[in-house]
Amino acid sequence: MPVRIRLSRGGSKKRPYYRIVIADSRRSRDGKFIEQIGVYNPMLPKENPDRVKLDSDKAKDWLKKGAQPSDRLKIFLSSLGIIEKPIITEKTKKHLPKKKSKEKEDSKPAEDSKKETPSEEKKENIESKTEESKPAKDSKKETPSEEKKEEEK
Repeated sequence: MPVRIRLSRGGSKKRPYYRIVIADSRRSRDGKFIEQIGVYNPMLPKENPDRVKLDSDKAKDWLKKGAQPSDRLKIFLSSLGIIEKPIITEKTKKHLPKKKSKEKEDSKPAEDSKKETPSEEKKENIESKTEESKPAKDSKKETPSEEKKEEEK
């Protein structure tokens, strides 16, 4: 039977509390377990000694029997000096932009600074044109109403 030392979640929504259990790896996370050997409360600060409570004698016994600890438990057990510290691999970087997109982003700010001055000039030109055209719009408003009056006559 493949036995694991792992966390079993308890607690309410957004307030996790974990039991450190020995369980068959084929069982569900919060399902039936063989033995409880400790607790983990992630809501407490890291310096608090009550954050991780673990019976080290039982943990050593189960490790001798062949139980495999989960990644999180490896870290806990290594901090207690029961096993060697695990090698923490570098996380994936798929969310970071690729080289080509980085080059494009680097070149865009230089181009943007060049484009800002003409666009500002265009904005000023547009604003001046709209101010000039406002009186023309007023005259257009008069003309359609006058035309309607003439048609009615």
